[in-house]
Amino acid sequence: MAKRKRFTPEFKAELVLEVLSGATSQAEVCRRHNLNENQLSEWKRQLVENAASLFESTDKRSSDDEKRIAHLEQLVGRMAVALDIQKKLLTELDLP
Repeated sequence: MAKRKRFTPEFKAELVLEVLSGATSQAEVCRRHNLNENQLSEWKRQLVENAASLFESTDKRSSDDEKRIAHLEQLVGRMAVALDIQKKLLTELDLP
C-alpha cells in the first residue's frame, strides 16, 4: 500500500495562486506535480473560503483575549481568597 503524500501549506498556496493568477492552467499544474484535479480544486475552495479571515480586525481577537484574561484573573482572585481562609483556619486549629 502506497503512502499518502503530504503537502505543506506553502506548497498548496503556491499552486493555487499559480492557477488563480492565470499563469498556468489547472490541468498543467496537476500534470506537472502529479496531482488529481479534484485535490487542487479542493485547495482552491479552501483558499477562497478562508481568504476573508486574513482581513479580520485584530480588535475582535484582542477583545476576546481581554475577556479571557479578566475571567482568569477572577479565578485567581477567588483561589487566593480560598487559600487565605485555609491558612487562617490552620493557624487557629494549631493553637494549644
